[in-house]
Amino acid sequence: MTAHTRQSILIIDDHPLFRKGLIQLMQTAAEFDIVGEASGGRDGIALAHSLHPDMILLDLNMKDMSGIEVLKALKPGDLDTRIIMLTVSDHEEDLVAALRAGADGYLLKDMEPEDLLANIRSAALGRMTLNDKLSGMLARALTQESKPKSTGEAGLTEQEEKILEHISTGKSNKLIAHELGITEGTVKVHVKHLLKKLNLKSRVEAAVWAIGKTNKT
Repeated sequence: MTAHTRQSILIIDDHPLFRKGLIQLMQTAAEFDIVGEASGGRDGIALAHSLHPDMILLDLNMKDMSGIEVLKALKPGDLDTRIIMLTVSDHEEDLVAALRAGADGYLLKDMEPEDLLANIRSAALGRMTLNDKLSGMLARALTQESKPKSTGEAGLTEQEEKILEHISTGKSNKLIAHELGITEGTVKVHVKHLLKKLNLKSRVEAAVWAIGKTNKT
């Protein structure tokens, strides 16, 4: 994202007062454009397909359908949209479920407004958005499951190791493709393979796993 690039944002949340406050916060940042808002998952899915926003800020618990169900409906499609969960829930099971359903980040609604805006800006740049508390929570969840102890044990290729290193810094597939001089489609294939080898379900899990291994060396 450059100073001249505006990011289109869709908000899906069933709390009207929170939506209004979030819109007002986002309007203080010149680089964001609120293109739509939905009070439920079904309307949100329809708007996502019609508006093709750069980013969706998605609530976890809604009356008509959950944020996880919305993620599962949108992620398999052809939308090139980053989806960030924005919720009150700091429960480990909700965090893990959201990331494994394809969320590109997980933020808590009780963050200070300036911290929330900073994290959304970071997400717009293609970076992972997960605060230290939630990263630690995810790391603990991963240690309770059977995972390879190293990239060598997992059988990652040299290219997959390079891509994993980029993922650990929070870079998007588009940024990784640019830096490695390969296509975004090739990056996606490598990401799919390395996740399978590491027995992980999402790139955010891969980032946390990789960071944990780096910190232990």
